[in-house]
Amino acid sequence: MDRYLIETPHTNENCKLLVSQVHALGYLHHFDWGCGDGIHCGWAIIEAESEEQARMAVPSVIRDAARVIRLVKFSADQIQQHHHA
Repeated sequence: MDRYLIETPHTNENCKLLVSQVHALGYLHHFDWGCGDGIHCGWAIIEAESEEQARMAVPSVIRDAARVIRLVKFSADQIQQHHHA
């Protein structure tokens, strides 16, 4: 299973609705929010089978605007191979 970073930009006006919908979907404990500092965005890292499955953690209100990024970790050997490529 892959890990995905989910970024959910939203507005002050739809903030409460978005957070309540994330809670209803069962993903509230996965997200960290910048709303308290006026940065209306949430971030989560979740495990999923695919980008499409990870995107389902985002309420439909902003699903199309969300960024879903597959994360990878590099080993020291991979860094060396990449550097010499």
